Amino acid sequence: MTQMMESETRQADVFPVKGVDYLQFLVGNAKQAAHYYSTAFGMTCVAYRGPENGYRDHAEYVLVSGSARFLITGAVHAGAPGADHVTKHSDGIYDIALEVPDVDAAYLHAVNAGARGVTEPHDVTDEHGTVRIAAIATYGDTVHSLVDRSKYDGPFLPGFVARGPIGTPPAKRYFQAVDHVVGNVELGKMDEWVEFYGRVMGFTNMAEFIGDDIATDYSALMSKVVADGHRKVKFPLNEPAVSKRKSQIDEYLEFYGGPGAQHIAIATNDIIRSVDAMRAAGVEFLDTPDSYYDDPELRARIGEVRAPIEELKRRKILVDRDEDGYLLQIFTKPVQDRPTVFFELIERHGSLGFGKGNFKALFEAIEREQELRGNL
Repeated sequence: MTQMMESETRQADVFPVKGVDYLQFLVGNAKQAAHYYSTAFGMTCVAYRGPENGYRDHAEYVLVSGSARFLITGAVHAGAPGADHVTKHSDGIYDIALEVPDVDAAYLHAVNAGARGVTEPHDVTDEHGTVRIAAIATYGDTVHSLVDRSKYDGPFLPGFVARGPIGTPPAKRYFQAVDHVVGNVELGKMDEWVEFYGRVMGFTNMAEFIGDDIATDYSALMSKVVADGHRKVKFPLNEPAVSKRKSQIDEYLEFYGGPGAQHIAIATNDIIRSVDAMRAAGVEFLDTPDSYYDDPELRARIGEVRAPIEELKRRKILVDRDEDGYLLQIFTKPVQDRPTVFFELIERHGSLGFGKGNFKALFEAIEREQELRGNL
Protein backbone atom coordinates (compact mmCIF):
# COMPACT_ATOMS: atom_id res chain seq x y z
CA MET A 1 0.00 0.00 0.00
CA THR A 2 2.80 2.38 0.93
CA GLN A 3 4.64 1.61 -2.32
CA MET A 4 1.45 2.31 -4.27
CA MET A 5 1.02 5.68 -2.54
CA GLU A 6 4.65 6.60 -3.20
CA SER A 7 4.24 5.60 -6.86
CA GLU A 8 1.13 7.77 -7.17
CA THR A 9 2.99 10.68 -5.57
CA ARG A 10 5.83 10.36 -8.07
CA GLN A 11 3.37 10.19 -10.98
CA ALA A 12 1.60 13.33 -9.73
CA ASP A 13 4.87 15.21 -9.18
CA VAL A 14 5.10 17.70 -12.04
CA PHE A 15 8.53 18.93 -10.96
CA PRO A 16 10.41 16.14 -9.15
CA VAL A 17 13.54 17.18 -7.25
CA LYS A 18 16.23 15.12 -5.57
CA GLY A 19 17.32 17.88 -3.21
CA VAL A 20 19.40 21.03 -2.98
CA ASP A 21 22.44 20.51 -5.20
CA TYR A 22 24.44 23.53 -4.07
CA LEU A 23 24.15 27.08 -2.79
CA GLN A 24 26.16 29.66 -4.72
CA PHE A 25 27.40 32.67 -2.76
CA LEU A 26 28.59 35.71 -4.72
CA VAL A 27 31.17 37.44 -2.52
CA GLY A 28 33.71 40.22 -2.61
CA ASN A 29 36.69 37.97 -1.82
CA ALA A 30 36.21 34.28 -2.51
CA LYS A 31 39.56 33.22 -1.06
CA GLN A 32 38.82 34.79 2.31
CA ALA A 33 35.20 33.59 2.34
CA ALA A 34 36.32 30.02 1.58
CA HIS A 35 38.79 30.27 4.45
CA TYR A 36 36.01 31.47 6.79
CA TYR A 37 33.62 28.65 5.94
CA SER A 38 36.44 26.13 6.21
CA THR A 39 37.71 27.40 9.56
CA ALA A 40 34.53 28.58 11.26
CA PHE A 41 31.97 26.14 9.77
CA GLY A 42 34.26 23.11 9.50
CA MET A 43 33.63 22.68 5.77
CA THR A 44 36.11 20.97 3.45
CA CYS A 45 37.27 22.55 0.20
CA VAL A 46 37.15 19.92 -2.58
CA ALA A 47 37.28 21.81 -5.88
CA TYR A 48 38.37 25.08 -7.48
CA ARG A 49 38.42 26.93 -10.76
CA GLY A 50 39.91 30.31 -11.58
CA PRO A 51 42.42 32.19 -13.72
CA GLU A 52 45.07 29.55 -13.03
CA ASN A 53 43.11 27.00 -15.05
CA GLY A 54 41.74 29.26 -17.77
CA TYR A 55 38.63 30.65 -16.08
CA ARG A 56 39.27 34.38 -16.46
CA ASP A 57 36.29 35.98 -14.71
CA HIS A 58 36.03 34.40 -11.27
CA ALA A 59 37.78 32.49 -8.55
CA GLU A 60 35.46 29.75 -7.27
CA TYR A 61 35.83 27.39 -4.33
CA VAL A 62 33.57 24.40 -3.62
CA LEU A 63 33.15 23.48 0.04
CA VAL A 64 31.24 20.50 1.41
CA SER A 65 29.96 19.20 4.72
CA GLY A 66 28.05 15.97 4.28
CA SER A 67 25.56 16.57 1.47
CA ALA A 68 25.69 20.36 1.95
CA ARG A 69 27.68 22.05 -0.81
CA PHE A 70 28.60 25.75 -1.05
CA LEU A 71 29.98 27.34 -4.21
CA ILE A 72 31.88 30.48 -3.23
CA THR A 73 32.32 32.79 -6.24
CA GLY A 74 34.32 36.01 -6.37
CA ALA A 75 34.90 38.26 -9.40
CA VAL A 76 38.56 38.84 -10.29
CA HIS A 77 37.87 41.98 -12.34
CA ALA A 78 35.24 44.71 -12.18
CA GLY A 79 33.43 43.70 -15.36
CA ALA A 80 32.98 40.05 -14.43
CA PRO A 81 29.44 38.62 -14.38
CA GLY A 82 28.06 38.88 -10.88
CA ALA A 83 30.30 41.74 -9.76
CA ASP A 84 27.31 44.09 -9.86
CA HIS A 85 25.39 41.63 -7.65
CA VAL A 86 28.01 42.04 -4.90
CA THR A 87 27.99 45.84 -5.34
CA LYS A 88 24.22 45.92 -4.88
CA HIS A 89 23.74 43.24 -2.24
CA SER A 90 27.17 42.66 -0.67
CA ASP A 91 27.93 38.97 -0.03
CA GLY A 92 24.82 36.89 -0.58
CA ILE A 93 23.20 33.85 -2.17
CA TYR A 94 22.67 34.08 -5.90
CA ASP A 95 21.79 30.49 -6.81
CA ILE A 96 19.79 27.89 -4.87
CA ALA A 97 20.55 25.02 -7.24
CA LEU A 98 18.27 21.98 -7.32
CA GLU A 99 19.20 18.49 -8.44
CA VAL A 100 16.51 17.14 -10.77
CA PRO A 101 16.20 13.85 -12.67
CA ASP A 102 15.28 15.53 -15.97
CA VAL A 103 16.53 19.07 -16.60
CA ASP A 104 14.70 19.51 -19.91
CA ALA A 105 11.34 18.41 -18.54
CA ALA A 106 11.71 20.54 -15.41
CA TYR A 107 12.76 23.62 -17.37
CA LEU A 108 9.99 23.20 -19.95
CA HIS A 109 7.34 22.78 -17.28
CA ALA A 110 8.63 25.82 -15.35
CA VAL A 111 8.73 28.12 -18.38
CA ASN A 112 5.32 26.93 -19.61
CA ALA A 113 3.97 27.65 -16.13
CA GLY A 114 5.21 31.24 -16.29
CA ALA A 115 8.74 31.14 -14.88
CA ARG A 116 11.38 33.31 -16.54
CA GLY A 117 14.12 31.26 -18.10
CA VAL A 118 17.67 32.42 -17.32
CA THR A 119 19.72 29.69 -19.00
CA GLU A 120 18.28 27.11 -21.40
CA PRO A 121 19.16 23.42 -20.91
CA HIS A 122 22.64 22.56 -22.15
CA ASP A 123 25.47 20.12 -21.52
CA VAL A 124 28.82 20.93 -19.95
CA THR A 125 31.46 18.25 -20.40
CA ASP A 126 35.01 17.36 -19.43
CA GLU A 127 37.02 14.17 -18.95
CA HIS A 128 34.83 13.19 -15.97
CA GLY A 129 31.58 13.14 -17.95
CA THR A 130 28.64 15.43 -18.65
CA VAL A 131 26.33 17.57 -16.53
CA ARG A 132 23.02 18.83 -17.91
CA ILE A 133 22.08 22.24 -16.49
CA ALA A 134 19.58 25.08 -16.89
CA ALA A 135 18.33 27.95 -14.73
CA ILE A 136 15.13 29.84 -13.94
CA ALA A 137 14.55 33.09 -12.04
CA THR A 138 12.82 33.39 -8.70
CA TYR A 139 12.41 36.26 -6.16
CA GLY A 140 14.72 39.28 -6.49
CA ASP A 141 17.99 38.48 -8.23
CA THR A 142 17.95 34.87 -7.01
CA VAL A 143 17.91 31.94 -9.44
CA HIS A 144 17.41 28.17 -9.31
CA SER A 145 19.83 26.19 -11.42
CA LEU A 146 18.44 22.79 -12.43
CA VAL A 147 21.18 20.18 -12.38
CA ASP A 148 21.44 16.56 -13.53
CA ARG A 149 24.85 15.17 -12.59
CA SER A 150 23.95 11.47 -13.01
CA LYS A 151 26.52 11.11 -15.83
CA TYR A 152 29.36 12.88 -14.04
CA ASP A 153 31.97 11.69 -11.54
CA GLY A 154 34.21 14.76 -11.23
CA PRO A 155 34.77 16.89 -8.11
CA PHE A 156 31.90 19.33 -8.84
CA LEU A 157 31.12 20.55 -12.38
CA PRO A 158 33.10 20.37 -15.64
CA GLY A 159 35.93 22.88 -15.55
CA PHE A 160 36.57 22.54 -11.82
CA VAL A 161 39.69 20.77 -10.58
CA ALA A 162 40.02 18.84 -7.36
CA ARG A 163 41.94 20.59 -4.62
CA GLY A 164 42.81 19.92 -0.99
CA PRO A 165 41.24 21.35 2.13
CA ILE A 166 41.92 24.86 3.38
CA GLY A 167 43.50 24.26 6.77
CA THR A 168 42.86 21.09 8.75
CA PRO A 169 39.29 19.76 8.56
CA PRO A 170 37.69 18.85 11.91
CA ALA A 171 37.70 15.22 12.99
CA LYS A 172 33.89 15.27 12.81
CA ARG A 173 31.86 17.61 10.61
CA TYR A 174 29.72 20.29 12.25
CA PHE A 175 26.67 19.74 10.00
CA GLN A 176 25.61 17.29 7.33
CA ALA A 177 22.90 18.86 5.13
CA VAL A 178 20.94 21.95 4.15
CA ASP A 179 17.64 21.73 6.04
CA HIS A 180 15.89 24.73 4.49
CA VAL A 181 16.55 28.13 2.90
CA VAL A 182 14.49 31.17 3.91
CA GLY A 183 13.59 33.90 1.42
CA ASN A 184 12.54 37.45 2.28
CA VAL A 185 10.24 39.31 -0.12
CA GLU A 186 8.52 42.68 -0.14
CA LEU A 187 5.28 43.54 1.63
CA GLY A 188 2.35 41.99 -0.23
CA LYS A 189 4.52 39.64 -2.32
CA MET A 190 4.65 36.51 -0.12
CA ASP A 191 1.47 34.95 -1.47
CA GLU A 192 2.59 35.66 -5.05
CA TRP A 193 5.75 33.61 -4.49
CA VAL A 194 3.90 30.86 -2.64
CA GLU A 195 1.64 30.63 -5.70
CA PHE A 196 4.72 30.70 -7.97
CA TYR A 197 6.28 27.67 -6.29
CA GLY A 198 2.96 25.84 -6.43
CA ARG A 199 2.34 26.63 -10.09
CA VAL A 200 5.91 26.28 -11.37
CA MET A 201 7.29 23.49 -9.21
CA GLY A 202 4.26 21.78 -7.76
CA PHE A 203 5.37 22.66 -4.23
CA THR A 204 2.70 22.66 -1.53
CA ASN A 205 2.10 25.04 1.37
CA MET A 206 3.60 23.09 4.28
CA ALA A 207 2.97 25.64 7.06
CA GLU A 208 2.10 29.25 7.68
CA PHE A 209 2.73 31.66 10.53
CA ILE A 210 0.80 34.89 10.88
CA GLY A 211 -0.43 37.27 13.56
CA ASP A 212 0.64 36.74 17.16
CA ASP A 213 2.55 33.57 16.20
CA ILE A 214 5.25 35.63 14.61
CA ALA A 215 5.21 39.08 16.24
CA THR A 216 6.64 40.96 19.22
CA ASP A 217 5.46 44.18 20.82
CA TYR A 218 7.39 46.17 18.21
CA SER A 219 7.79 44.26 14.95
CA ALA A 220 6.00 41.61 12.95
CA LEU A 221 6.21 39.50 9.84
CA MET A 222 4.26 36.83 8.01
CA SER A 223 5.68 33.53 6.81
CA LYS A 224 4.58 30.56 4.73
CA VAL A 225 6.59 27.43 3.97
CA VAL A 226 6.54 25.73 0.57
CA ALA A 227 8.04 22.28 0.04
CA ASP A 228 8.22 19.53 -2.55
CA GLY A 229 6.05 16.47 -2.05
CA HIS A 230 8.79 14.49 -0.29
CA ARG A 231 9.89 17.40 1.94
CA LYS A 232 13.45 17.20 0.58
CA VAL A 233 13.39 20.90 -0.31
CA LYS A 234 11.76 23.43 2.01
CA PHE A 235 11.55 27.18 1.41
CA PRO A 236 10.00 29.40 4.09
CA LEU A 237 9.01 32.74 2.54
CA ASN A 238 8.72 35.86 4.71
CA GLU A 239 7.27 39.31 4.19
CA PRO A 240 7.12 42.23 6.63
CA ALA A 241 3.90 43.09 8.44
CA VAL A 242 2.73 46.47 9.67
CA SER A 243 4.21 47.13 13.12
CA LYS A 244 5.38 49.87 15.46
CA ARG A 245 9.01 49.64 14.38
CA LYS A 246 11.16 48.28 11.57
CA SER A 247 11.01 44.47 11.43
CA GLN A 248 13.95 42.21 10.70
CA ILE A 249 12.49 41.69 7.21
CA ASP A 250 12.36 45.44 6.57
CA GLU A 251 15.97 45.74 7.72
CA TYR A 252 17.04 42.89 5.44
CA LEU A 253 15.25 44.30 2.39
CA GLU A 254 16.79 47.73 2.99
CA PHE A 255 20.38 46.52 3.42
CA TYR A 256 20.27 43.72 0.85
CA GLY A 257 18.73 46.02 -1.72
CA GLY A 258 15.64 43.92 -2.35
CA PRO A 259 14.36 40.36 -1.94
CA GLY A 260 16.78 37.51 -1.37
CA ALA A 261 17.75 34.51 0.73
CA GLN A 262 17.81 35.59 4.36
CA HIS A 263 19.12 32.54 6.15
CA ILE A 264 20.26 28.97 5.61
CA ALA A 265 19.32 26.28 8.11
CA ILE A 266 21.97 23.58 8.34
CA ALA A 267 21.18 20.22 9.93
CA THR A 268 23.45 18.85 12.62
CA ASN A 269 23.43 15.62 14.62
CA ASP A 270 25.16 17.21 17.62
CA ILE A 271 24.28 20.86 18.03
CA ILE A 272 26.10 21.20 21.35
CA ARG A 273 29.43 20.04 19.94
CA SER A 274 28.95 22.08 16.75
CA VAL A 275 28.09 25.28 18.61
CA ASP A 276 31.05 24.87 20.93
CA ALA A 277 33.45 24.34 18.02
CA MET A 278 32.02 27.13 15.87
CA ARG A 279 31.92 29.61 18.73
CA ALA A 280 35.56 28.78 19.53
CA ALA A 281 36.37 29.48 15.86
CA GLY A 282 34.80 32.93 16.05
CA VAL A 283 31.18 32.42 14.94
CA GLU A 284 28.87 34.79 16.81
CA PHE A 285 25.44 33.52 17.86
CA LEU A 286 22.35 35.43 18.96
CA ASP A 287 21.94 35.73 22.72
CA THR A 288 18.91 34.41 24.58
CA PRO A 289 18.14 35.70 28.10
CA ASP A 290 18.24 33.24 30.98
CA SER A 291 14.55 33.93 31.62
CA TYR A 292 13.73 31.91 28.49
CA TYR A 293 15.14 28.75 30.10
CA ASP A 294 13.80 29.48 33.59
CA ASP A 295 10.19 29.74 32.38
CA PRO A 296 8.26 26.83 33.96
CA GLU A 297 5.84 26.78 31.01
CA LEU A 298 8.74 26.12 28.63
CA ARG A 299 10.08 23.31 30.77
CA ALA A 300 6.63 21.73 31.02
CA ARG A 301 6.02 22.05 27.27
CA ILE A 302 9.30 20.65 26.01
CA GLY A 303 9.48 17.70 28.43
CA GLU A 304 12.52 15.42 28.24
CA VAL A 305 15.17 16.27 25.62
CA ARG A 306 18.56 14.72 25.00
CA ALA A 307 20.57 17.48 26.69
CA PRO A 308 20.02 18.95 30.17
CA ILE A 309 18.30 22.31 30.00
CA GLU A 310 21.25 23.86 31.84
CA GLU A 311 23.58 22.79 29.00
CA LEU A 312 21.27 24.39 26.46
CA LYS A 313 21.03 27.51 28.62
CA ARG A 314 24.80 27.82 28.82
CA ARG A 315 25.05 27.79 25.02
CA LYS A 316 21.84 29.78 24.34
CA ILE A 317 20.34 26.92 22.28
CA LEU A 318 16.56 27.10 21.81
CA VAL A 319 14.24 24.10 22.07
CA ASP A 320 10.74 23.47 20.74
CA ARG A 321 8.36 20.52 20.68
CA ASP A 322 5.39 19.68 18.45
CA GLU A 323 3.18 16.65 17.88
CA ASP A 324 5.94 14.82 15.98
CA GLY A 325 8.86 15.37 18.34
CA TYR A 326 11.24 18.17 19.26
CA LEU A 327 14.06 20.21 17.79
CA LEU A 328 17.04 22.18 19.04
CA GLN A 329 18.10 25.33 17.17
CA ILE A 330 20.34 28.36 17.36
CA PHE A 331 20.93 31.30 15.03
CA THR A 332 24.14 33.08 14.13
CA LYS A 333 24.49 36.81 13.82
CA PRO A 334 24.92 38.03 10.21
CA VAL A 335 28.08 36.55 8.70
CA GLN A 336 29.00 39.70 6.75
CA ASP A 337 29.09 43.41 7.59
CA ARG A 338 25.61 44.15 6.24
CA PRO A 339 22.83 42.80 8.51
CA THR A 340 21.56 40.36 5.91
CA VAL A 341 22.51 36.67 5.56
CA PHE A 342 22.81 34.48 8.65
CA PHE A 343 22.66 30.78 9.51
CA GLU A 344 20.57 28.49 11.69
CA LEU A 345 21.84 25.25 13.19
CA ILE A 346 19.05 22.75 13.72
CA GLU A 347 19.00 19.31 15.31
CA ARG A 348 15.74 17.45 14.72
CA HIS A 349 14.31 14.67 16.84
CA GLY A 350 11.10 13.82 14.98
CA SER A 351 9.85 17.39 14.66
CA LEU A 352 9.18 18.58 11.11
CA GLY A 353 8.51 22.15 12.24
CA PHE A 354 10.51 25.36 12.33
CA GLY A 355 10.55 26.23 16.02
CA LYS A 356 7.24 28.09 16.22
CA GLY A 357 7.44 28.18 20.00
CA ASN A 358 10.74 30.05 19.77
CA PHE A 359 9.70 32.77 17.34
CA LYS A 360 9.08 35.39 20.01
CA ALA A 361 12.42 34.74 21.76
CA LEU A 362 14.23 34.71 18.41
CA PHE A 363 12.69 37.95 17.16
CA GLU A 364 13.37 39.69 20.45
CA ALA A 365 17.03 38.62 20.17
CA ILE A 366 17.17 39.96 16.60
CA GLU A 367 15.55 43.21 17.72
CA ARG A 368 18.24 43.67 20.38
CA GLU A 369 20.85 43.42 17.62
CA GLN A 370 18.86 45.81 15.40
CA GLU A 371 18.75 48.34 18.23
CA LEU A 372 22.51 48.14 18.67
CA ARG A 373 22.88 48.82 14.92
CA GLY A 374 20.43 51.73 15.13
CA ASN A 375 18.00 50.00 12.74
CA LEU A 376 15.00 49.15 14.91
